[in-house]
Amino acid sequence: MKAAVRCFALFLLPALAGCGAPAKPPEAAAQAPGAPSARPAAPAPPLPSDVAPVAGIAKAGDSSGGAAAPGSAAAPAEEHGKVAATGEFVSPVRSELAMRLPGRVGKILVDEGARVRRGQPLLELETEYLKLDLERADADLARARAGTEDAQRDLNRKKELIAKNSVAQAAYDRSQSAFDSARAAEQSALAARDLASQRLADAVLRSPIDGVVAERRTDVGERLGDNTVAFVVAQTSPLKLRFKLPERYLSAVRRGQSVEAAVSPYPKETFRGRVSLVGGVVDPATRSFNVETEFDNQDHRLYPGLFARVELSVGAGGPDGSTGGSR
Repeated sequence: MKAAVRCFALFLLPALAGCGAPAKPPEAAAQAPGAPSARPAAPAPPLPSDVAPVAGIAKAGDSSGGAAAPGSAAAPAEEHGKVAATGEFVSPVRSELAMRLPGRVGKILVDEGARVRRGQPLLELETEYLKLDLERADADLARARAGTEDAQRDLNRKKELIAKNSVAQAAYDRSQSAFDSARAAEQSALAARDLASQRLADAVLRSPIDGVVAERRTDVGERLGDNTVAFVVAQTSPLKLRFKLPERYLSAVRRGQSVEAAVSPYPKETFRGRVSLVGGVVDPATRSFNVETEFDNQDHRLYPGLFARVELSVGAGGPDGSTGGSR
């Protein structure tokens, strides 16, 4: 029995000694003599091209001390006192044109994409019945004018006779009344003739502005109603460029300030414009404000819908006096 207890104690002592000793951290462990040195970790494989931009944004967010607040505006590039942003060219006037009178389309005079001038005809309705109405109105007017002339001659004769007391006053009054009625009938016929002429003129749809035909929504033979849009015409000179800037630049942007814009169709050229409007309200969701600029675009090389990279100075914070316009 004593021998068994002794053997159990000898077995338990090494186990207790192992439990009491603190574990050595891996970094503090000494390298055995002659052991091979630790190999450096292999570099991570390159990320796919479609994932690399996202990883760069995430890394930038971590280095700045946290993720950006939801809905905040992206900071534009700033270099040498200039800030760059992206925007879109828009037309200051976009007209949806409809006929004043209903009718069937007889002729299409321009197509989508055509450049038009103010007052240029775009479409004509079928005008056969309108021309007949005008001819009838012309005939009614001629008859009314003839009646007026006859009543005028009769009244003139009665004036001579009444001066000689050769006709009764009642006869003179009847002649005067007949003349007044003839004049009124002539005026009514003239108004009817002008109405028929105006209806014939309204059968032609004309452009109200200088611009380009953005849409054509009708074709020959189609019947148009009073509110049916047949064409959409967009003004292209001048053009407006709108973009957003963070609120910290609000005091640096002024109306009349010169800006430069670049578009992908002309990669080696810049176009000059001027700030026409600075938004007076800061968007609480994005902490940004709207800036609107105007470009003359007299050569019509810029189009509504084009995206552009715009640069403007934020050092002086005021107009520089240079002229706007594209080049």
